[in-house]
Amino acid sequence: MAGTSHGHTPAAWTGVTISFIGFCIAGVFMVAANQPGFWAGIGVVLLGGVVGLAMKAAGLGMPKESAAMAEARAAAVRQQIENPAGTQVRPEAQPQTQGPAQAQAQAQTQAV
Repeated sequence: MAGTSHGHTPAAWTGVTISFIGFCIAGVFMVAANQPGFWAGIGVVLLGGVVGLAMKAAGLGMPKESAAMAEARAAAVRQQIENPAGTQVRPEAQPQTQGPAQAQAQAQTQAV
């Protein structure tokens, strides 16, 4: 997931932050043996999820992937499977590159 922006949106950060605060509230009141406070904390946790979904619906979350983008991603995966890193492509498909010394030596042998 490092290559994506999974979770790096205002909707995700806000929802998780509110839920975290709710967990902290519930934890404190659980230790204090206060049931109404505990359930209030659980309510804040649920509120965090609702706020996150509402913000996503308002356009502050990740946009849905288009069909063209999904097909391009699938094609890239297929290409990686067919030609994994470290293997060579057919020699006729690879461009031949020469350094300056090799090009000069080849020119001299062709001149002779």
